[in-house]
Amino acid sequence: MSPTIKPVTGAQFSRIHGVGGYRPTRVIPNSEVLNWIDSSDEWIRTRSGIAERRWAGPEETVAEMSVQAAGKAIAMAGIRPEQIGGVIVATVSHLKQTPAIATEIAQRLGCGTAPAFDISAACAGFGYGLGLADGMVRGGSAEYVLVIGVERLSDLTDVTDRSTAFIFGDGAGAAVVGPSETPGIGKVVWGSDGSQAEVISQTQAWDTAFAKPDAVNGAGEETKWPALRMEGQTVFRWAVYDMAKVAEQALEAAGITADQLGAFIPHQANMRIIDAMVKKLDLPPNVPVARDIAETGNTSAASIPLAMERMLERGEAKSGDLALIIGFGAGLVYAAAVVTLP
Repeated sequence: MSPTIKPVTGAQFSRIHGVGGYRPTRVIPNSEVLNWIDSSDEWIRTRSGIAERRWAGPEETVAEMSVQAAGKAIAMAGIRPEQIGGVIVATVSHLKQTPAIATEIAQRLGCGTAPAFDISAACAGFGYGLGLADGMVRGGSAEYVLVIGVERLSDLTDVTDRSTAFIFGDGAGAAVVGPSETPGIGKVVWGSDGSQAEVISQTQAWDTAFAKPDAVNGAGEETKWPALRMEGQTVFRWAVYDMAKVAEQALEAAGITADQLGAFIPHQANMRIIDAMVKKLDLPPNVPVARDIAETGNTSAASIPLAMERMLERGEAKSGDLALIIGFGAGLVYAAAVVTLP
């Protein structure tokens, strides 16, 4: 008889035990954006719902913002950093290919030898991380997993691009996922559509950008820093119609109806998209909806945990409520789930 591998046992269920966020100190109102592009405050608000956004200063690095947000989440969870058995960082704006920024964050937090890695899933990154953390806790590879969504999108914003200059912001959001006696994270409905990869993308690859002659040495064209570009109308249609269906699938997978929700926390991409999704889902008017984009802008992977923290802080949602979360973005990728709020 062949030897068998000892089975691994984990928690039966998982949930979010704590959430925390960090918002940079510098506020960029629409009036400042108007110095860069030919537009108006009314146009920006009407098109996106954004009144202001936060941009990070030199000391507010991807790692520093993550550590600040994670510290709050760990404190809310009531655990010690050394109890963290995994650190997952979702980001597209850590500009080093290697090492993963997660390793630095884990070391700074005091998470011992916990495995730490980055994932690149754009605005769906937090949902992807949540799905991985849920599997790690229930699969027995970790008791608690720290999931961080963090972005410095100001580094990848072309302030002369009228279609994107007003959209992006910086910040970090974190959540601690751990064992639960009852289901606290529903099935994560996630996926991708690579046929639309160019709809949201970086303008050029790093090797292409820096292979060009530099005007400084008189060799020719000045090197242009890569930035984010987006086909707004295509993204709008995809987010409203296709992502509403994904949100409905997440509700069905969790066995929850819209009227049982205590909050709807979509990725803060655009206020018009949020409003259209609310209508498509036929959400009851008593279900509070996250609209953090008005003050924070689109922070990609950080937007859902930042919005979740703010809703809890302001009493718009409360601990124990069921929340439908959904993230969607470049790839195109998406992830949705029903979760119990910490």
